[in-house]
Amino acid sequence: MRWSRRVEEKNSKKEDVLATTKKVAVMGGGSFGTAMATLLARNKADLDVVILVRSEADAESINEDHKNAKYLPQYELPTNIRATTDPAHALPGSDFIVHAVPVQSSKAFLAGVKQHISPETPLLCLSKGLDRETCEMMSEVIPEGLGRKQPLAVLSGPTFAVELMQGLPTAIVAASEDKNLAWRVQRLFASTHLRVNTSADVVGVEMSGALKNVLAIAAGMIEGLSLGNNALASVVAQGCAEIRWLASKMGARPETLAGLSGTGDIMLTCFVNLSRNRTVGVRLGKGESLEDILGSMNQVAEGVATAGAVMKLARRYKVSLPVLTAVARILEDDLDPRDAVEEIMNLPQVPEV
Repeated sequence: MRWSRRVEEKNSKKEDVLATTKKVAVMGGGSFGTAMATLLARNKADLDVVILVRSEADAESINEDHKNAKYLPQYELPTNIRATTDPAHALPGSDFIVHAVPVQSSKAFLAGVKQHISPETPLLCLSKGLDRETCEMMSEVIPEGLGRKQPLAVLSGPTFAVELMQGLPTAIVAASEDKNLAWRVQRLFASTHLRVNTSADVVGVEMSGALKNVLAIAAGMIEGLSLGNNALASVVAQGCAEIRWLASKMGARPETLAGLSGTGDIMLTCFVNLSRNRTVGVRLGKGESLEDILGSMNQVAEGVATAGAVMKLARRYKVSLPVLTAVARILEDDLDPRDAVEEIMNLPQVPEV
């Protein structure tokens, strides 16, 4: 395509980001952090990719067996990926640092490793969610944890780790207030398997990624209650409208909410069984307790903590979010899932918006 050739010609005159990048550190050894580390390692065979993990057993599995035995045991990792539990070994000298730590523990984690992170090193955030206490997005949590401003980009979109590991076609968004940094992140990750769109709408990308997890719990509950596809489609459509109402009041752009990090991620998370948040909803709908569900999971379902923050934001911005706030009430054991459906169905009949 003619336009494609023009774009590539323009990019060829800029910095070759991948060629100049020697080391990337990934903070967090979960499935998504490992998958993105794998994409980077595949992009450049001599790139030093270091994953900062919590346990020596996890590090040993990656270093000796070239596998993440806890989260992705069936996939072999590239040999240029290594792991350590020592931030003093993992972080200094990195050209980029990827943040893949769960949202609720990010602030304390960053405070503990900030002395090993250069103030000039870009942080690329994969974590999706809101701080349950402060309602802050990760673009706010990260500078608070570090105690300073830091070059920052957030990556979000419809991405399951297992499909990234399989090399299946995927597309995401890299958002940053720094247009050049977003472009550099695009050039770092882009490959024949991964398209990376850029955006300056950090609020839109973050809020979409956070709120879709709450909506996915609602979608899962509809399935768990065996209420059918009509109800599922209606709840997801209503949830999309609620995400748009809240995110727009916070400054998000409508086109972002309709794109990969919005509608794209919502479709994946709400309709596909691989979603952890959707699974939580399915099990709640079938009558399991939240305590039992979370106790049986080896990874974090961020929508559970984010739901409480949504309640606070709904009050702060004076916006009605019946589906998203119903999820929070159910998680707080203040509302039964079937009663929540009845409440929503009995809301006043209104024009389509």
